[in-house]
Amino acid sequence: MVTHPVIEVDVPSQTLILRDGNGHVLMQTKISTARNGVGEESGSEKTPRGAHYIRAKIGAGQPANAVFISRRPTGEIYSRELRAAFPHRDWILTRILWLCGLEPGKNRRGAVDTMRRYIYIHGCPDEDPMGVPGSRGCIKMRNREISELFERVAPGTRVLIRG
Repeated sequence: MVTHPVIEVDVPSQTLILRDGNGHVLMQTKISTARNGVGEESGSEKTPRGAHYIRAKIGAGQPANAVFISRRPTGEIYSRELRAAFPHRDWILTRILWLCGLEPGKNRRGAVDTMRRYIYIHGCPDEDPMGVPGSRGCIKMRNREISELFERVAPGTRVLIRG
């Protein structure tokens, strides 16, 4: 029997765990969720809770620290100098796992639609702190770790976000 991995995001502990279909931990890492806390409303810049799945994997073949805007690589490679030149950018780097909600009325459709809110698991500058909330709604990870996670999961992988 083929078992599928599951990603668990625990907002209070700022931890992401990848488990195989039998519940064994394959990967565990510190993350950074929304600085505004948890919530599902469009425009809230909060991390949505509940059952989700990976709708799309974006960035295969891109180098580490590749910069993305609107899910497309810009051709830039992140550096502290680039950050200084564009201090207000929301740095989405290396790989993107675009999430879609599974619970109509909670995180799917209408004003609570995770996918339409462009909520991702993505890489960020390595100097950004992990283990503390700091994103604009997404789940940020170190570049090395998002690359590893990206290789271990497929579209359709379940993601459970607990707040």
